Amino acid sequence: MIPEIEQASASEIKMYQEQKLKELLEYLQSSSPYYQRLFQEHGLDLSSINTLEDLVHVPTTSKEQLQQFNDDFLCVPRTKIVDFVTTSGTLGEPVTIALTDNDLDRLAYNEAISFSCAGVGDEDILQLTTTMDRRFMAGLAYFLGARELGAGIVRVGAGIPELQWDTILKFKPSYLIVVPSFLLILIEYADQHGIDLARSGVKGAICIGEALRDQDFSLNVLGSKIKSAWDIELYSTYASTEMSTAFTECEQQQGGHHHPELIIVELLDESENPVRPGSEGELTITTLGVEAMPLLRFKTGDIVVAHDRACDCGRNTLRLGSVVGRKKQMVKYKGTTLYPPAMHNALNDFAEVTSFVIEIDHNSIGTDEILIKIATNSPSDDLLRDIKDHFRSKLRVTPAIEFRPSEEIQKLRMSKLGRKPISVIDRRARND
Repeated sequence: MIPEIEQASASEIKMYQEQKLKELLEYLQSSSPYYQRLFQEHGLDLSSINTLEDLVHVPTTSKEQLQQFNDDFLCVPRTKIVDFVTTSGTLGEPVTIALTDNDLDRLAYNEAISFSCAGVGDEDILQLTTTMDRRFMAGLAYFLGARELGAGIVRVGAGIPELQWDTILKFKPSYLIVVPSFLLILIEYADQHGIDLARSGVKGAICIGEALRDQDFSLNVLGSKIKSAWDIELYSTYASTEMSTAFTECEQQQGGHHHPELIIVELLDESENPVRPGSEGELTITTLGVEAMPLLRFKTGDIVVAHDRACDCGRNTLRLGSVVGRKKQMVKYKGTTLYPPAMHNALNDFAEVTSFVIEIDHNSIGTDEILIKIATNSPSDDLLRDIKDHFRSKLRVTPAIEFRPSEEIQKLRMSKLGRKPISVIDRRARND
């Protein structure tokens, strides 16, 4: 199930997107209070925006603006809204994203082609290990996508290894939709209860929320740990509520594929200029085909690298590598620039570490401080010294590290809405 446009030439894809961009600009001009005001304030002549390169003349939109002027992004009467979801906001309160019937159809199409990218077909059964409630878009998207594709889906929800394994053994799902670190918990449970992983029937996992690969697409420590214990295929998928679009790996596992019929992608530097090919940049997106709350040049805050070589799977779309880090979570620590994923990788080298949370704050002189709280079944001075030495070796610096009870770490890792675990708590913004 490869859409025709994704097998088109680069020039054909560009022409297609430029036509869709014109349609979007007309729609925003007629229907979006926020963008009407933006175009007027900046004196933009939309007739001069004809190519993807012309987008640089349009101001970007930030998460702060989406939160501050949330209702002004709505392009349809509220009577047309059939679903509301929320995402965490940078100013404290969640950001609301509204969807119409057409938006739900688009969401289903996006997830169906994303599942297909990872090899899922109508003969497969998916096990959903994330929540569908609590205003969470992802769980709903997975359910709608499976339905669109004709695959089966079992909605188990988050946590509870016993229930997950009961479902695996009873319904024989061929794919799990899962946060990668939870796979390690499932592996541990299977080992403790005499469950033969090789006979589970699971052939692949569609992994969300945590990186599986390094920038060269090789498995990182977390991915290698999973793969060495459970010989299943691991597919990374990256998405966000605001863009209602996923970038999912194909069987080549060389980055998440772009769906040009759904989204325009830019990678921008600190000055909001396009980065050179192969360079890191902030993912900035323009949604196509969204009816209720389309976004134009929306800065996601995620730092990524794009790859534009044609893929052996037959798709000619660009691919995104693992998220290098979140722009707002970049830490300047003792003269070294760090992103949380690099600290995740260092911690994942230790089997003794069962869970952790990274807290980032400002100290009394206004510089960044890092405190890593670790849960382990075997705390010792030797282990603490080994972890610190490993950080110094891998990252050149050693943050403050301390052992804490597992229950405390789990409580810290649960987000306010309890939809998915978090591993980074950044207290800098609220203390500024």
